[in-house]
Amino acid sequence: MTQDTAPKAASGERLAKRIARAGLCSRREAERWIEAGRVCIDGKQIESPAINVTERQRITVDGKDLPAADRTRLWRYHKPKGLVTTHRDPQGRPTVFEHLPPGLPRVVSVGRLDLNSEGLLLLTNDGELARRLEQPASGWRRHYRVRAFGTADPVALDRLVGGITVDGVCYGSIQVKVERQQGANVWLSVSLAEGKNREVRKVLEHLGLKVSRLIRVAYGPFQLGRLPKEGVAEVPGKVIGDALGARKKKKA
Repeated sequence: MTQDTAPKAASGERLAKRIARAGLCSRREAERWIEAGRVCIDGKQIESPAINVTERQRITVDGKDLPAADRTRLWRYHKPKGLVTTHRDPQGRPTVFEHLPPGLPRVVSVGRLDLNSEGLLLLTNDGELARRLEQPASGWRRHYRVRAFGTADPVALDRLVGGITVDGVCYGSIQVKVERQQGANVWLSVSLAEGKNREVRKVLEHLGLKVSRLIRVAYGPFQLGRLPKEGVAEVPGKVIGDALGARKKKKA
């Protein structure tokens, strides 16, 4: 097996970041591809992501040339229930990416929505952008409308602002407002900044509320609006730039 003998560039950008910018995958997944020996630079197999590359170097993934990085693009997608947010599902369940309309380039999702969740899912051709927008440090909150079986306890819900630990997992601040109690069900407005795996469902179940419907209506400044189910709408470049600019100012 050829070792990591390719010359390291003093400038340029990290190899995994370059692969992510080409839209093949997220930066984290690119690092796994590199460690698995799927990536070559100028014909030499690379086994460590700790290397910089320049535009002059030829990068291949699974023997195929890395596509040139396109301009960064972002789409809003209305995910319906019954689709998993992955490119390949070991259980053979239908995926979001199998149901996208023709004409889109290869895209990755910004975060995920589980099988039974619906609503706004952001898609991008830039894996590095996806990674940035997923991080809690972005400060962008995820907003949901939730229908749950049970009676809401306003006091218990208010305490979620200070965070909660469920089954040894610590969850950050969650803001919950009761919209209406409708028979045996309650509709809630939920806002959080982190979005751990099945966070809303697990936290509400811990409080005695069983979620029967979960709809993401916003991710940071981007809204689901009236986008129909399985509908896709590209976000204008200026809007992306303005949103990222506002994010930087907020962090500063």
